[in-house]
Amino acid sequence: MGDAIDKAFDFQYICALVKAEKTADMETKRQLQVAELIKRHFSIVLQNEGSYVYGAEPLVTVTQVKVTPDFNLAKIYLSVYNTEHKQGVILELEEHIARLKQALSFRIRKQMRRIPDIAFFLDDTLDEMYRLRALFGRLHEEHQMGDESAAQEEE
Repeated sequence: MGDAIDKAFDFQYICALVKAEKTADMETKRQLQVAELIKRHFSIVLQNEGSYVYGAEPLVTVTQVKVTPDFNLAKIYLSVYNTEHKQGVILELEEHIARLKQALSFRIRKQMRRIPDIAFFLDDTLDEMYRLRALFGRLHEEHQMGDESAAQEEE
C-alpha cells in the first residue's frame, strides 16, 4: 500500500513539475500579439532603414520576436544571408539601435502604450539545417549511414 501511495505522489509531483515548466515557457495571448506586431513592423523598418545601417549586400530577415511578460524587452531574432560576417551585421544594427527603435516606435505607437527596448540575436537555425543536410549527404555518399535496407524493412 505504501508503494502505491509513493508512486501516486511521485506521479503527481512530476505532473506538477511538467505543468509548472509549461506555464513558465508559455507566452500569453497578448505577448504573442505584441511579438507579431513588432515582427511585422520591424521587418518594414529593416526594409526602409537597413541599407543605411548595414549596406545593400546583406539580406536580413526577422525570424522570431519574443517579448518579456512585462513588455519591457523585445528579443528580435534575425537571419542574415549574403555575407560571411553575420555577427558584424548584428553589431552594426546594435550601433544604430536608437534610430531603429525610433522608427519602430513611430510605426507602433498607436497600438502600444510603452515601446519595449529591443535586443538583437542571430538566428542560425537555417544555417545549421543546411550544415546538417550537407553532413548527412556526405555520409550517405560515403556509405556510412548504416544498412538502409534493414532500416526500411523495420518500418
